[in-house]
Amino acid sequence: MKPLYRALFVACLLSSSHAQSQVPGSLSGNQSADPSRNVILIIGDGMDEQQLTIARNYLRGAAGRLTLDKLPLRSVAQVLTIEDRVEGKPVYVADSANTATSLATGVVTSRGRLATTAGSDEDIPTIAELALRAGYRAGVVTTASVTDATPAAFAAHLSYRLCENPTLVDRIEYNGIHLGGCPQDARQRGGPGSVAEQLADSKLHVILGGGRKHFAVTAAGQQQTVLQQAAASGFQLVTTPEQLATARPEGRLLGLFAQGTLPVRLQGENGREAEQPDPSLLNRVHGYLGDVALPAAMSCEPNPGNVGIPTLRQMTDIALARLSADNPRGFFLMVESASIDKQSHERKPCGSIGEVEQLDEALESALNFARKHPNTLILVTADHSQAAQLIPHVSLYASYPIPIYTPGYLARITTPEGSVMDINYATTTFMMEEHTGAAVPLYANAAGRGKVPSYVTQPEIFHIMRAYLGL
Repeated sequence: MKPLYRALFVACLLSSSHAQSQVPGSLSGNQSADPSRNVILIIGDGMDEQQLTIARNYLRGAAGRLTLDKLPLRSVAQVLTIEDRVEGKPVYVADSANTATSLATGVVTSRGRLATTAGSDEDIPTIAELALRAGYRAGVVTTASVTDATPAAFAAHLSYRLCENPTLVDRIEYNGIHLGGCPQDARQRGGPGSVAEQLADSKLHVILGGGRKHFAVTAAGQQQTVLQQAAASGFQLVTTPEQLATARPEGRLLGLFAQGTLPVRLQGENGREAEQPDPSLLNRVHGYLGDVALPAAMSCEPNPGNVGIPTLRQMTDIALARLSADNPRGFFLMVESASIDKQSHERKPCGSIGEVEQLDEALESALNFARKHPNTLILVTADHSQAAQLIPHVSLYASYPIPIYTPGYLARITTPEGSVMDINYATTTFMMEEHTGAAVPLYANAAGRGKVPSYVTQPEIFHIMRAYLGL
């Protein structure tokens, strides 16, 4: 354990009563006397107001409501990011690693980092680790690879998020392009190792998601794979929904249901994604001339690749059951719907819609659990905002006798209500869209009354959770 890691952990324990008096809406000091207390943090990766509105329109109708919309508390979280230096200046658009780190540790760091400080590269204790040390159980559930940035930030400490398995620690390349590395974190150099290795050695009780390929490689300095390392440290492995449902109830559980990210629920008709408008030759000569062909409307349809993949709700149900069974102390659980973000990167709005639906279903499970276990705080938020804008299907300026169209990529989706919803992507000319810099929503169940203010910075969410668990 690095010196700062030890110091921060001790400080967290010694300052808990002070933090409870400083954090808006924190609990009184006698909270920790409660024999059972739980926190469920649900993260929609990239789930900003645009993504929510698009999904709500499609799934429930313009006047309908998601389960999210029925929660009694609604707040907003300002996302904070800094340059990769000790006294870094603000950076106004984040990535999933540094935002998950804010949620997991209460510390603002730089893009790409997992539970480590900007510049000085010191490990920071996470809410899951603090909970485990205090006698709680802890778990992570995700539709991404379990080694991906969001789940990793709750249980691993690395300078670079892409160091997901031992073969990726020294140097990461894609099509001959050097993307970075974290050689100082390699186990052969005394570091904590890759994300997969750290998860395999972690004390988490439940880890569910994708990412089998990252556990299939040989662990650093050993003759066994990372998966074998996980089994040796006490994890039971499951890889199918049937195995998940019938896993022996005792012990710790590692579920890996795909090689990488779990396939999404919905896709565009025949696999379509957003497309660029096609201006005529005359319009290319002058923007006021000729005409422009817009992409044809499409429907959303089930993704055949999703067959045989457990839903986020199913994984959440299993995690809740295992974490709560014969457990008078309580637990911390992080649940992530990851591909709201990943599908938006690829300009696939139907995919994002289906993953908002998955999150909403997982929230229903969490709420059902909380009805039976009232000392359960449920928080739902996003790590950052994403590309995707809901724009007019018919332009407000359509009466002008000139072609008017988006300069970006456009998907026109026929909704169950019979209208057409136009979704625009225009953050970059690259093959993938970029994150955006808006604040993100924060919701809470009734247990959050008096504890969740109307506006927070993202690191304050960590303090709200820590105070609720009395850490």
